[in-house]
Amino acid sequence: MAAMPTFVEDFVCDPSQPHYGFVSWDDFFTRRFREGRRPVAAPDDDRVIANACESAPYRLAYNAQMRDRFWIKDQPYSLYHMLAGDPLVEQFEGATVYQAFLSALSYHRWHSPVSGTIVKTQLVDGSYYAETRAEGFDPAGPNESQGYITQVAARALIFIQADNPDIGLMCCMFVGMSEVSSNEITVREGQHVAKGDQLGMFHFGGSTHCLIFRPQVRLAFDLHGQTPGLHSGNIPVRARIAVVRSGAED
Repeated sequence: MAAMPTFVEDFVCDPSQPHYGFVSWDDFFTRRFREGRRPVAAPDDDRVIANACESAPYRLAYNAQMRDRFWIKDQPYSLYHMLAGDPLVEQFEGATVYQAFLSALSYHRWHSPVSGTIVKTQLVDGSYYAETRAEGFDPAGPNESQGYITQVAARALIFIQADNPDIGLMCCMFVGMSEVSSNEITVREGQHVAKGDQLGMFHFGGSTHCLIFRPQVRLAFDLHGQTPGLHSGNIPVRARIAVVRSGAED
């Protein structure tokens, strides 16, 4: 309660009931925000991209390669491995990747950053507590290896064809950290989602995620005055994190 002083106002719960009405740890962990606590950014403007998770910016990378190697103190994104060799990966070579992480106290449901149609979903099995040796021993688990674990940890892939043609096909990738491997997808292929609609959820612990955009998508990111890194703070889920620019705006 000290860590979340506005818990009752923020989340669906009943303080008059034992455990505030939560029937299990997982029920508490996957709690929902009350209506209106996390409004969708510009719901009628498909140029505005919403934050998919209640998360802190970790990295913003451009021109991600299909395959890449890890060098000392470097964790490049290797798209072929991140997307588990899916045939759609060829459309993403040179992609822009935005990565952000969730703490154990964060809200852990995922929401669509755009309005569009679910093209494909996939659950990928992965390792526990993987870390790149270049970062040294991380007693907190893979916090300092978040770029690396996008290729090796358990993850959920959700490809969305955005209604906005200036975005087109994008991929949301939700990655379990440390021992987390319970990634639950709650949408199906062919389903149309509105920006801000639920896509799925993590279970049990802290996690990280990536939004992956094809190289031709021109984005102006809004990280709410923060520099990406391990010491950044949460941006509310469904808040604006970027605006896509059309060719007409050149």
